Amino acid sequence: MSYVGPDFDPPQPRRSPLRRPLVVAAAALVPGALAGWLLWQATGSGGEAGGSGGVAAGASSTGKTASTGSGDDDKVPTPSASDPSSSSSPSVPAASGPLSGKVVVIDPGHNPGNFQHTTEINRKVDIGTNRKECDTTGTSTNSGYTEADFTLDVARRARKILEEQGATVKFTQDGNRPWGPCVDERARIGNEAHADAVVSVHADGSGAGNRGFHVILPGAVHEGAADTRPIVAPSRDLGERVAGRFVRNTGSAPSNYIGDGTGLVTRKDLGGLNLSTVPKVFIECGNMRDSKDAALLTSGAWRQKAAQGISEGIVSFVRK
Repeated sequence: MSYVGPDFDPPQPRRSPLRRPLVVAAAALVPGALAGWLLWQATGSGGEAGGSGGVAAGASSTGKTASTGSGDDDKVPTPSASDPSSSSSPSVPAASGPLSGKVVVIDPGHNPGNFQHTTEINRKVDIGTNRKECDTTGTSTNSGYTEADFTLDVARRARKILEEQGATVKFTQDGNRPWGPCVDERARIGNEAHADAVVSVHADGSGAGNRGFHVILPGAVHEGAADTRPIVAPSRDLGERVAGRFVRNTGSAPSNYIGDGTGLVTRKDLGGLNLSTVPKVFIECGNMRDSKDAALLTSGAWRQKAAQGISEGIVSFVRK
């Protein structure tokens, strides 16, 4: 999600790569720091070592490019974007399992159709602290694989895993609407579902050499329509669990340019978090503009690992 627009800021200055091992080690050793403990545990549990690391903001795509890769599910007929019932994909009856009775909302970032609906997505919406664009196009790899296609594929893979555990899984969009939804509607979908957990899936487009993932947590906001105070603590718990399982399954390292090596970043300017009343985090899975990260993000096998890591973090959170 690397662009200047809703739910993103310009990139932070890149930190020296010499500091990252020290910071990661420190995060793992701080008593009571669950995030660092999870990352240390995951790295030392026999998974792949030394994976990619990094997420940040970069320039947005200027037009839609040819995309590659697809999800496991066929797209359903496109309904009208003005139909509120079209905002989320229909959930299938949940199977019996350890997550029976739990509701998970997955928010695939952006929409493949946003490129053709710039007027609609540029409309400003209220995010509590101020007003931001409804949505953006997202980014893409240099070869043209779009963030919107990536997020849908990972989300669909995660849905399958979670439904097999018995969860009821709802999407904010499943490629089944022309554009959007706006960031305020994405938050509302999770709220109205009374979700036990919401995860918004993204990928970034920073400069080459910036690698890895990070999980974005809501900061304490109490302004206008936003009041995140009740969800700050549970959202951090969710984010730490997702980060730890993501490391374990993908072998990717935390971002090397944001988050001080912890893989965790707190934000107060994101509409999707500010307007949420249920535990919610964003995950930026890697940098689409770095060739090494892009090689992972365009791999179906790696996307399956990413979906597994995200799902395991959610399972750990809702079953605690």
